[in-house]
Amino acid sequence: MTANLPHKKVTSVKVSVVMPIYNVEAFVKDAINSVLNQSFKHFELLLIHDCSPDNSLAICKQFHDPRIRIIEHEQNQGLAAARNTGIRHAIGQYVAFIDSDDMWHKEKLLQHITHLDQAPEVGISFCRSLFMNFQGQKINIYQMPQLTNIEASDLLCRNPVGNGSAPVIRRETLSDIRFQALNKRQPHSCYFDENFRQSEDIECWLRIVTTTHWKIEGIPAPLTLYRLNAQGLSADLKKQYASWENMINKAKGYAPDLLAKHEAKARAYQLRYIARQAIRNKDGKEAVKYLHLAVKTAPSIIKAETGRTLATMAAAYLLKLLPLSLYKVFEELAQFVLGRIQTAKISKDGVNPALLK
Repeated sequence: MTANLPHKKVTSVKVSVVMPIYNVEAFVKDAINSVLNQSFKHFELLLIHDCSPDNSLAICKQFHDPRIRIIEHEQNQGLAAARNTGIRHAIGQYVAFIDSDDMWHKEKLLQHITHLDQAPEVGISFCRSLFMNFQGQKINIYQMPQLTNIEASDLLCRNPVGNGSAPVIRRETLSDIRFQALNKRQPHSCYFDENFRQSEDIECWLRIVTTTHWKIEGIPAPLTLYRLNAQGLSADLKKQYASWENMINKAKGYAPDLLAKHEAKARAYQLRYIARQAIRNKDGKEAVKYLHLAVKTAPSIIKAETGRTLATMAAAYLLKLLPLSLYKVFEELAQFVLGRIQTAKISKDGVNPALLK
C-alpha cells in the first residue's frame, strides 16, 4: 500500500473525508470538487485507489490541493476495505464518507459538524439526499428517511442513512466497533466487514446501534447528491439480496432478539426495496416478482406503509404491462408530483430554500 503526502502539513483537521476510487473516471472530478468546495475548510480528503483499471487515478493526481492524500491498494479489495483503509489513515475528529460517483452540497460538512458538536450522544449524523440521474442532472426527487428516534428495528427494516455518501461519524463511534481481520495475511483493524461486497454499510450501522450506546440521527437538509446508476442488471439485484441475507445471518450473532422479532418484516421491506431497484432498472418483470415476495413474506407492510407499497405496486405493474415510452410518461408525472410534495415537506422542516437549488 502506498500513499502520497500533501504538499504541506494540513493543520486543524476536524474531519477526514474518505472517498474510495474504482472505475469512476467519468464522475470522480466532480466528486472531488464538491468536497474541495465545502464552506467548512478544516478537512482532509483521503482518496483510496482500489486498483481501478480506468483513468481514475490519473484524474485524482491532477489535483494539487494540500488537503488531499492518495492512498493506493496493491490489489483490489472492495468498497468495505477501501473505507477501512481510509479510517485507519484518518486524523480527523470525525470521518465522512462519499462515494466517488456522488456529490455534496457545499454546506454539507458544516451542517454535520454543527450537528455532532451539539449532540454528543449522536454517533452517526446523516442527511436527506437529492437524486440525480446517470448524467448528473438533478431530478428533484429526494430520499426522505426517518430522521430522529431511530431504533434498531427501524434501521433493520429501512436503512435511514440511504447511501454511502450521507454519513459523518465520530472517530470514537468507529473505535467502539473496531475488530481485527482474521482472514488476511497481514492482520489489520476493520470497521466495515470486508467479507461483504454489498450491504457492508447497513451491517456497520446496525452493529453500531445494537452493540454500542451511540445514537443515529439525521438532519433535514438534502446535502448529498446521489447518482442513480442506470446500468444495473437483474443479476446485480440477486447479488444484492443475497448479500443482505448474509448480513442478516451475521446480525443474528450479535442481536438475536432483534432478529427473532423483526426478521420477517425486515425481509419484506428489503424485497420491496429490491423491487424499486428493478423499477429503476426498467425491469418490470423482476419488480413484480420481488414485490409479490415482499407481500407474501409480510402482508403487514401494506397496512404499515400503504402509500409507499401501493406506489411501488403501481409502478411495477405499469412497467411490466405498458410500452416503455408510455410508462415513462406516467413516471415523469409521478416524479413531478412527488417532488413537489417532498419539497414542501423539506421546506416545512425549516430548511433554507437556497439548499434546495
